[in-house]
Amino acid sequence: MSVAEITIWKAARLILQRHGPYAEFTATRRATDAMQNGDAAGLSTWTRVLTAIRELQRLERRDGDPLH
Repeated sequence: MSVAEITIWKAARLILQRHGPYAEFTATRRATDAMQNGDAAGLSTWTRVLTAIRELQRLERRDGDPLH
């Protein structure tokens, strides 16, 4: 079962709040652990969380991004 998108973003924000500059490392470690344990669903979830963390940390606007 896939994790809801809103849950991924909430997890990313929580990890950023708790781990600050180590948030990416934390999510990467969890994804690696899932991969090593053969947990495909966990790997998918943590990869999505890592992507969300990177997006939340992004400072520059990309072409086509909406203005807020």
